[in-house]
Amino acid sequence: MKFKKLNKILVLMLAGCLFSMENGEASTIAVNNDVKKVSLTHEVSPSINSNVYINNVRLSWDLVPSAVRYRVVILKDAEDTAENKVLELDQIFTNGVDINLSHYGKAANNFYYKVAALNYDGNMLGVYSKPRPIVDGELNPTAPKPTTEFNKMDYTPVYPVYSWIPMAGDKYHEVEVYRQRELTDTLVHSLRAGEYDIYEEGGFTYPGTYYWRVRGITASGIPTSDWSENSYFTVTDSAPIAALGDSITHGGGAMSVPPGQILYNWETYSQVPVKNIGYSGNTTEAMLERFERDVLPFKPRVLVIMGGVNDYRGATIGWQTVEHLAAIRDKCNAYGIIPVFATVTPINPHLMVKRAFIEAPPSDWRMHQEFINAWIMRQKYAVNVSSMLTDELGQLRNAYTTDGLHPDYFGKKYIGEQIGMFLANHFPWITSTLAKKY
Repeated sequence: MKFKKLNKILVLMLAGCLFSMENGEASTIAVNNDVKKVSLTHEVSPSINSNVYINNVRLSWDLVPSAVRYRVVILKDAEDTAENKVLELDQIFTNGVDINLSHYGKAANNFYYKVAALNYDGNMLGVYSKPRPIVDGELNPTAPKPTTEFNKMDYTPVYPVYSWIPMAGDKYHEVEVYRQRELTDTLVHSLRAGEYDIYEEGGFTYPGTYYWRVRGITASGIPTSDWSENSYFTVTDSAPIAALGDSITHGGGAMSVPPGQILYNWETYSQVPVKNIGYSGNTTEAMLERFERDVLPFKPRVLVIMGGVNDYRGATIGWQTVEHLAAIRDKCNAYGIIPVFATVTPINPHLMVKRAFIEAPPSDWRMHQEFINAWIMRQKYAVNVSSMLTDELGQLRNAYTTDGLHPDYFGKKYIGEQIGMFLANHFPWITSTLAKKY
């Protein structure tokens, strides 16, 4: 399943989670007595003349773990009272919003704003941020703002996902992807997209520097904004360690954050750099089919293989999944690649159906999942990432998922740390020469 911005689907608040958003200061998240510090900062524009006419303003903030949407309240001035409230927006499904303030005239120059993260039920995760002057936002932008974080990843994913903060009122977008050339940049393709993001269907395996840009359009394709700034990414010709998988490997989480942002990508939390060759929705048969096309160009010495959740929750039975995984193993051996298997994660059928409207799995899904994992753990190199995510009923723990299918922040962090430690411990002659970007 791909993570899309669904206006009717909210996000689960992780059990016991307390989040406090303060103006650029460290805040505290406590989950299951595990206290962690996080930072939520508001992006601030340079000083603006207070007499400027504000047509629209773009506000941005850090992603909050477990939040799928946010509420922004506009105040008449710095006094944070109910009587001072001018406007409230709570259907914001990305970490920023463009707001049209043209009908407030010069009064908008004195406005303040505050932000709250909301859980699946629309309840606040903690408290509002401290009110800030509206002029601290980006005034009168003319184009959407890219939110992808490829520059913070060790490698660009083979299948990038492009995301942005849309201009106020824009529901449709056009994305262009270019390859940078010495003389004239080459248009790779143009994509029609919805409100917030679009998943790349064609993998990037050819080395080089690329960039993408986005603009708003009408349903009939007429431009409604300027093009955004170019957002660059690089494709390398090699990656010593790579990961082949489905959406668990591809990334994204809390039902609304796409894989182009690092919060819900397990590769972020691996202590060694891992090339992301995940593809959302893949079965193990599809992973096998694209092996030569997507894996071999990067000449990995080690390949992490994690797949099967889309098999056992569908029509593929356990022994067929094992056949596909064995075939991937045999391909690795034939090409001189070390295969490392990660166990397939469990699911929570109730949450899948109730919250994400995902089709209910067969009643015997656990039997097939356990069969697959038993085979995986008999392989030469195998890491168990699923047991800690599993509750007493054999399902994905409520505290680690929003939609019942995909692990969220704490689940992805655990998976990344376990895989990273396994790789570092078992292949030091490879990992000792590798360095993380962040």
